[in-house]
Amino acid sequence: MSIEFGIDSFGDLPRGADGNVVSHAQAIRYVVDEAVLADQVGIDVVALGEHHRPEYSISSPETVLAGIATKTSRIRLASGVTVLSSDDPVRVFQRFATVDALSNGRAEVILGRGSFTESFPLFGYDLKDYEILFEEKIDLFHKLLDETPVSWKGTTRAALDQADVFPKTQSGRLTTWVGVGGSPQSVVRTARYGFRLMLAIIGGQPARFAPYVDLYRRATEQFGTAALPVGMHSPGFVADTDEEARELFYPGYREIRDRIGALRGWPPLRRAEFDADVATGSLYVGSPETVARKMADAIQALDVGRFDLIYSAAGTVDAGARLHAVELYGTKVIPMVRDLLSSGKLASRG
Repeated sequence: MSIEFGIDSFGDLPRGADGNVVSHAQAIRYVVDEAVLADQVGIDVVALGEHHRPEYSISSPETVLAGIATKTSRIRLASGVTVLSSDDPVRVFQRFATVDALSNGRAEVILGRGSFTESFPLFGYDLKDYEILFEEKIDLFHKLLDETPVSWKGTTRAALDQADVFPKTQSGRLTTWVGVGGSPQSVVRTARYGFRLMLAIIGGQPARFAPYVDLYRRATEQFGTAALPVGMHSPGFVADTDEEARELFYPGYREIRDRIGALRGWPPLRRAEFDADVATGSLYVGSPETVARKMADAIQALDVGRFDLIYSAAGTVDAGARLHAVELYGTKVIPMVRDLLSSGKLASRG
């Protein structure tokens, strides 16, 4: 099976050469530099997530992707995710069709409901409408993808009557995924619309998501939609050695995880818990050899067609180390994973 590899970022604020955390503006520029390098070292996709919190610099993924489009030639440009519930489907389509034009057809969108909810009050939406907002807006977005005049009526935005939306995409169809964190209903809905499924696996053993992959494939068969490749994305970090990767990654990861965890009722992260997730869970932290072996195991266990590494999840890691992580991922990790999967070396382990 052909496997694609991507990198994900929310525009986390790294430390600059002086050791200080950089500004949001500089963090965005660093993401562009990292994407340019990713294009050069053979990474297939860069996906940028939408957040509205002080720890992250990217609130408008498609704007940053448009900048990347003009500096790259082959890498595909995706959101990871676009919070459709608190946005307007027409404007989302228009913005990504514009990125598609700037990149000569390389744009993709990953839609999501949003595991963070800051965008809802920011843009005037009530969290009690969390479910209906996404249900209606994904239905409208699905209609817009046909790139023909649309008639639609719902309760969360103005109705449309034979509205034609511009610009059109280069190919006539914008590649669309739905990011899912573990809801069976979301998996079934993704299959019903014929969208690609991207699993957000940020903790625990990846194999526990196998039932969702199976559910997606069974649902597409029942709905008569195409059984498209499933993707997964998980946090991680690559350095020259296992020890270096863990020591670079852990402080910033713990800081952000505890800050968010305090809002969600999670206990503080313990080092033993971190080490366990690196060893057997969903943190892909280590040398190229370690990360490649673990990625190959997860890809094989879930039978996915795409793996995206959230390479900047360590937050305040040094910007130079982060750039080096992208380089190692493209030049060493990805070739190793392809070799492991194609040679049968995983199955032959004693």
